[in-house]
Amino acid sequence: MNKFTIENLNLYYGGFQALIDVQMDILQKEVTALIGPSGCGKSTFIKTLNRMNDLVDNCHITGNIQLDGVDIYRNYDIIDLRKRVGMVFQKPNLFPMSVYDNIAFGPRTHGIKKKQQLDEIVEKSLQQAAIWNEVKDRLKGNALSLSGGQQQRVCIARAMAVGPEVLLMDEPTSALDPISTSKIEDLISDLKKQFTIIIVTHNMGQAGRISDKTAFFLNGKVIEFDTTNDIFYRPKDQRTEDYITGRFG
Repeated sequence: MNKFTIENLNLYYGGFQALIDVQMDILQKEVTALIGPSGCGKSTFIKTLNRMNDLVDNCHITGNIQLDGVDIYRNYDIIDLRKRVGMVFQKPNLFPMSVYDNIAFGPRTHGIKKKQQLDEIVEKSLQQAAIWNEVKDRLKGNALSLSGGQQQRVCIARAMAVGPEVLLMDEPTSALDPISTSKIEDLISDLKKQFTIIIVTHNMGQAGRISDKTAFFLNGKVIEFDTTNDIFYRPKDQRTEDYITGRFG
């Protein structure tokens, strides 16, 4: 079943067209990887899915993006949209406050004030992000004192604390060491049982390991979108094969 349906999506920054006629169906409870060289439109595309580009001056979008059949640009309140579609960025971006307050921030914003309820949300979110055992005795400590890999998993927990259905991840492991990267990959494989996940990655091995579908972007266009197995082993377009095999990018 489709979670997102994207039709004829074009995005312009002033006179520059960054996305060109993107078409894609993203199925629920799958991991979709977005690959392609730097500057090809991957991060721009992922930000359209929770309207992060609304914050960019001179940004203009045409086409249609539907979440569960509802147009997110015409028929969605942006706060409700971002509650359903969470985002994790390339570098951990925790607030300079305690681990607990980082996780509780979103629920409090949405009106949850009771300590018992917040306690439950904080624990559940950290459990889901596979970091509860590492931070349960440090909840009142500054989140910025954690290692980079731990911070990124707390960012994932923070995104999950408001109960989203979709997680957008923009190169979530590019700033991390191999062991932390492996933990995040294991986490993503586990989370797709509950969430639809869309991940931008430059790491071909990562896309191959964790994703069900892969979209190859080049110069603002989706050149090919298929099962990850077909993209990697039976690409239909020579440009896809050239990128996968490292001939460019």
